[in-house]
Amino acid sequence: MTAVADAGGEIAGVPAAAVATPASLAEVADVVRGAAADGLALVVRGGGTRQDWALPPHRLDLILETGELTGLVEHAAGDLVAVVRAGTPLHQVQEALRSAGQQLALDEPLPGATVGGTVAVNASGPRRMLYGTVRDLLIGVTVVRADGVVARAGGKVVKNVAGYDLGKLVAGSYGTLGVITECAFRLHPLPAARRFVSVPVDGPDEAGRALSAVLGAQVVPSALEVDTAPMTVTALVEGVPAGVDRRAADLAKLLGDGATAEESPPAGWGRYPWGPGDVGIKLTTALSRVPYLLTAAGVTAQLHDAPLQVRGSAGTGVLYAGLPGGTDPGVVAGVVSDLRAATRAGAGHCVVLTAPPAVRGRVDVWGHVDGLDLMRRVKEQFDPAGTLAPGRFVGGI
Repeated sequence: MTAVADAGGEIAGVPAAAVATPASLAEVADVVRGAAADGLALVVRGGGTRQDWALPPHRLDLILETGELTGLVEHAAGDLVAVVRAGTPLHQVQEALRSAGQQLALDEPLPGATVGGTVAVNASGPRRMLYGTVRDLLIGVTVVRADGVVARAGGKVVKNVAGYDLGKLVAGSYGTLGVITECAFRLHPLPAARRFVSVPVDGPDEAGRALSAVLGAQVVPSALEVDTAPMTVTALVEGVPAGVDRRAADLAKLLGDGATAEESPPAGWGRYPWGPGDVGIKLTTALSRVPYLLTAAGVTAQLHDAPLQVRGSAGTGVLYAGLPGGTDPGVVAGVVSDLRAATRAGAGHCVVLTAPPAVRGRVDVWGHVDGLDLMRRVKEQFDPAGTLAPGRFVGGI
């Protein structure tokens, strides 16, 4: 192998013997090929912002860091497409695109997150409502397979969808199917103006009425968020200044007394409702069931006497819940059980993204996942020896 440091590191508390820092696609392929030949287990690390997500690896010999794989490979401004190396922090991508009046419409809930890590966990923030998720914006990908072979899919043209399934597979696979080295994204124009229109609401029912009012209006929000601490509904509108002013005024009038329109986001906007070492939970539900899920979360918090905070995209049915890291594991288990019942009622899921070891030992972090047998077969095809992030994903994949 090449570019391997002697110093070790750890992933989710599991130590590794060495860290590799390849600086090119060829070096990544060399590192992965060597790991496979030597029977080593390898986990990729980008900005390290989500290394405590999912499950700890079953075994870990080598960490492959992407910190040297940075920068824009290509920016075709006329085609609204950019090709970016996986280790590039999201904020650097936005800075590089800003001079052309363009953006990669992905939010950054965790500062310092990289492109590769964001794709690997399929993380999207508030603006997914208008612009879509990582899977929607990803039009091409370069991946090093578990045997060290380089695979490319998709392209650098928005209409070119050949092989796009590989991008969909690796997005959200937590690094278990391949090492992402480059991503091609569809871009969007950078809006000239934006307004955050917020209104405090008195409980889930009133929040539901506010959400329905916004969704039924002709204002085309980029995001529609809810926060339970305190209970607030916020809509983001973006575009040309005159249009944004008009739409923000319409929204404020629609939402009634107490509504405000600001150029700056409210506290906590686009951030997860937990901190390092806390319990972080992802909740999904049908859009019409968001008020029900908010009610169920409130009842669950009272029942277990737990300081549960919920925040997220009410406009897409994707919410996040947080508990302090010191919460009793038995209490967390009860909260998760109740939240899973509530999300199932709305045809959704409840996944524990991050938690202290004591909680992980008590709670099934993934819960029931449809299609697990198919996912196992895909893993077997891509990584039969279990070289890449073994045990990190659903069902111990």
